[in-house]
Amino acid sequence: MGQDQTKQQIEKGLQLYQSNQTEKALQVWMKVLEKGSDLVGRFRVLGCLVTAHSEMGRYKEMLKFAVVQIDTARELEDADFLLESYLNLARSNEKLCEFHKTISYCKTCLGLPGTRAGAQLGGQVSLSMGNAFLGLSLFQKALESFEKALRYAHNNDDTMLECRVCCSLGSFYAQVKDYEKALFFPCKAAELVNDYGKGWSLKYRAMSQYHMAVAYRLLGHLGSAMECCEESMKIALQHGDRPLQALCLLCFADIHRSRGDLETAFPRYDSAMSIMTEIGNRLGQVHVLLGVAKCWMARKMMDKALDAIEKAQDLAEEVGNKLSQLKLHCLSEGIYRSKGLQRELRTHVVRFHECVEETELYCGLCGESIGEKNSRLQALPCSHIFHLRCLQNNGTRSCPNCRRSSMKPGFV
Repeated sequence: MGQDQTKQQIEKGLQLYQSNQTEKALQVWMKVLEKGSDLVGRFRVLGCLVTAHSEMGRYKEMLKFAVVQIDTARELEDADFLLESYLNLARSNEKLCEFHKTISYCKTCLGLPGTRAGAQLGGQVSLSMGNAFLGLSLFQKALESFEKALRYAHNNDDTMLECRVCCSLGSFYAQVKDYEKALFFPCKAAELVNDYGKGWSLKYRAMSQYHMAVAYRLLGHLGSAMECCEESMKIALQHGDRPLQALCLLCFADIHRSRGDLETAFPRYDSAMSIMTEIGNRLGQVHVLLGVAKCWMARKMMDKALDAIEKAQDLAEEVGNKLSQLKLHCLSEGIYRSKGLQRELRTHVVRFHECVEETELYCGLCGESIGEKNSRLQALPCSHIFHLRCLQNNGTRSCPNCRRSSMKPGFV
């Protein structure tokens, strides 16, 4: 298969893919991969296969094609192709919750010599790195990366990238419990979709609606949460987007749990868990098990709650998500306190405080926890986070955390 024929077949696959004939598109691209002799065409078709498998939630297949693409980029000896393939490798590992590997591959991208693709892909590299730092509950580093990605988006008028970063920032602020910002950023993403997204994939609308649903639920606006989640799920079903279907099912379950309708919540948690397990989203599985544990606690069935917590704790430790570990220790603490089991209680109290220290989830001005309850937060230019009220009351112009860390002990 020559260069022109390869181009035509790649284009044919893209048209099939965009019209939701995914399996037919994959067949066309796989044929190009088997018969094509043009290395550039091979590289391009591998990129298509990486993207398609990502959106279908076939993350192990996605990783497999990303590895082959790296080898093709090395054969081509082109820095632009190498950068793109390392980014795909980073994204594949991000989807599989291999966050340390994601960060490592992103750093490789950023360490490559200046390329034409650097200006276009640098923001996407920063976004993937931010998502990985967030997966590890390294909040300051996550925020730094998201803000860097946002600067790339603004400097290059890349509204698609801006939309994706806004969704990630929504997730960030949902986790640190500034629910106003958790809603503001996905609303901003939805505005971008409305203003610029006429030719975009519907996944951008679905993504923004899902993150709005999460924020609305956390704010207690359950009707709005349900509405946004239904809109997101509708698009996810139309496009066969398994990862988003799983997230929507988890959100539906959380909404029903918030309403006290545990009978309806349980089967949705089960369905979410089934897809999360199938696609390999281990952090998603942790979030499902957290919701299930809370349901059992609401029913006063503490042993079943502990069973869910234990499974979640193993997964959270496996992927390195400190915030989930912190939440699970907090739930365990409550259960063991109710059972009067002092030794187990002390163990979880100690681990809870260790997790707070490791995540740096406390205000450097008042010393109180961040993320314990909904409160307005403010990030300084260094990306350290404080309660907004503390910064307003203190009137500080420089970061207290940075000031403390720069102070060196003197010698007498």
